[in-house]
Amino acid sequence: MKKVLTGNQAVAHGVLLSRAEVISAYPITPQTTIVENLAELCADGILEAKFLRVESEHSALASIIGASMVGARTFTATSSQGLALMHEMLHWAAGSRLPIVMANVNRALGAPWNIWNDQTDSLSQRDTGWIQLYCENNQEVLDTVIQAYMIAEEVYIPVMVVLDAFFLSHTSEPVEIPEGGEVDKFLPKYHARYKCDVNDPHSFNLMVSPEYYQEFRYKIQYAMEEAKKVAKRVDDLFAKSFGRGYGPIEGHLCDDAEVILVTTGTVTSTSRGTIARMRERGVKVGLLKIKMFRPFPREEVKEALRGAQKVAVIDRNISFGCGGIFGHEIKATLCDEEKRPQVFDFVTGLGGRDVTPSLITEIIEYTCQNERPEGEIIWAGMRG
Repeated sequence: MKKVLTGNQAVAHGVLLSRAEVISAYPITPQTTIVENLAELCADGILEAKFLRVESEHSALASIIGASMVGARTFTATSSQGLALMHEMLHWAAGSRLPIVMANVNRALGAPWNIWNDQTDSLSQRDTGWIQLYCENNQEVLDTVIQAYMIAEEVYIPVMVVLDAFFLSHTSEPVEIPEGGEVDKFLPKYHARYKCDVNDPHSFNLMVSPEYYQEFRYKIQYAMEEAKKVAKRVDDLFAKSFGRGYGPIEGHLCDDAEVILVTTGTVTSTSRGTIARMRERGVKVGLLKIKMFRPFPREEVKEALRGAQKVAVIDRNISFGCGGIFGHEIKATLCDEEKRPQVFDFVTGLGGRDVTPSLITEIIEYTCQNERPEGEIIWAGMRG
């Protein structure tokens, strides 16, 4: 069945099809309509789930942690300052190895106050132990929510499904909605391996001495590495079941490209058309879309960029004092390669500023015309 859905509605449909059992909600723009849609589905009896209304984002994730510990399939959603308020609980969810799925609608962090799109909110949580998956369009949003549950419940690591504020969250697109019965075959009912149960007692989150703490961290890292293989297998199975697959990365016209543009989120869609026009002018430029940020798909990225002379990364985020976050991930990934391309890191689109075809053209042209970047960061689309 095909429907015209906003990105937030696509998230809600993904949660419905995944048969979440406990949903916790605290509203924050531009995420609010996700939990509003889910509240309506629960109130109408379409989704049989416990809907928890809480007083803050910190409580939203804390309550979901409790529900996940007793073996429920859980969901929550947030944005920006809400995700920042959850920060403590993000560590507890990952450290407890709970397969929670959460949608984060990328929104700039204050101050100054801003409700529009950039990726700094989710990327600033990159070391909390959550898998992070970034979506390009609303179809990918719905499909990724369903895949996220299967990945999380196999490796016991929570998953953050990330989508751009307004460009996806409040923009409508045609979306193919899978049949519920088909999703049930793909994603079976969740049965927790370990859970709080009065009839089979277990202890969670006890004090751990230095003799054992490091081994807990090792196991999370090991599970993250396993998540790469699991995510690929889940995506292959999803493609076989529903005819759509995404992979941790997607290369487009990279085979003969001298310059490869690295993107994530909705900038990818704008870049596809720009690259097509540049190709018509004889510019050998390709596109590498990164979907999976944590765990970072190092080997796949290395392979995709191996033949390029230059790489231009569009970062809709910034780590102050360091630069664009994807840019630094790419540089770190390539640093041990004997022959590696020159990486140009462009920071732009912060706070919802448009990344237009003409700006992307300027980024590609700058990369083609210069042997190396003039600085660690190239600020693109600045005013004045």
